[in-house]
Amino acid sequence: MSKLYFSYAAMNAGKSTILLQASWNYQERGMNTLLFTSALYAKSDDGRITSRIGIAAEAELYGVDDDLYARIARAQRKSKIDCIFVDEAQFLTPDQVWQLARVADRLAIPVMCFGLRTDFQGKLFPGSAELLAIADNLREIRTICHCGRKATMVVRQAADGRALTSGEQIGIEKTMYVSLCRGHWEEETGRWPLARSRSKAVAVKPEHAAKKQTVAAAKRTRPALKQAAARAAPPARRSAPRKPR
Repeated sequence: MSKLYFSYAAMNAGKSTILLQASWNYQERGMNTLLFTSALYAKSDDGRITSRIGIAAEAELYGVDDDLYARIARAQRKSKIDCIFVDEAQFLTPDQVWQLARVADRLAIPVMCFGLRTDFQGKLFPGSAELLAIADNLREIRTICHCGRKATMVVRQAADGRALTSGEQIGIEKTMYVSLCRGHWEEETGRWPLARSRSKAVAVKPEHAAKKQTVAAAKRTRPALKQAAARAAPPARRSAPRKPR
């Protein structure tokens, strides 16, 4: 039974490299693969998946209005396809994720998707969210933060290096992004340390505050009242010893 796979990671984890290597493994055995990548990153009408280490392969472009099931079914009628590879899968629409699921279920072609899980605000991309929900197999591709911990988050930087916390979800300039661990991502985006006003879980109502102050004052004065009462009390009378009979 063919499956829908989703391999996710932060930026610069080698997702495209793994995709290209897997496609090459199929082709080396005489099998046919069909590669897709998002039109958002395309510099021309010709699609191409390129890895940071210098390897590349031709790919078909997809946009948000494309019916991927129909495109793959047409290609399958022309020649047998043994595996589908999709790069930048975070840019898929939820409908397109289901179209790819139908490719695995109805056309019996395995589909391998590679992409980011979350954006620079720590929120799921719609395509990634749908893949996490319905993919048959999930795999995390790991990369590291500058501290050596696993990087799971992405920060978007301005030209001066400041971390941006607002803006459009999609920014196609890859040099704007840095992968960080969750702790350093919170620090870079200003979420940590918490502001004093935000660190209070529950706001105290004025009447409750006044009651607490009254109780606290009573507790402070109670020892002093006991001491004053002890000094004012007359000394205890001692009873005379009994005479022996």
